[in-house]
Amino acid sequence: MATNLKKYARYFLIGFYLIAGSNHLLNPQMYTELIPDYLPYHTLINYGSGLLEITLALGVAFAKTRYYAAIGIILMLLFFIPSHLFFIKNRSCVEGILCVAPWVAWFRLVVFHPLLMYWAWLVRK
Repeated sequence: MATNLKKYARYFLIGFYLIAGSNHLLNPQMYTELIPDYLPYHTLINYGSGLLEITLALGVAFAKTRYYAAIGIILMLLFFIPSHLFFIKNRSCVEGILCVAPWVAWFRLVVFHPLLMYWAWLVRK
């Protein structure tokens, strides 16, 4: 990947996860409803996820921590898969919060999610 393109990809990734992590803190109900019922402490998981996203985004910003932060993003996305499956199982809808067509939820899991992992992998150096 060209140096400038890689730099911009890194900047956008940092911004993406700073916004995503902040959204966990600003709109917690949206996320706590997406956490599978079999997991305890939905509020703690949500706030922890948001803080983790922010921390990993900041880690990508610095050369010394970039590799580990990018790997951390990939692992975090793997840990988010049960939430995606829970959302799909619930007809891709959390009443009053988020409802999408089932194909959108599947696309998000099968296409977009791996692309996010690949994006983190590309900016790891």
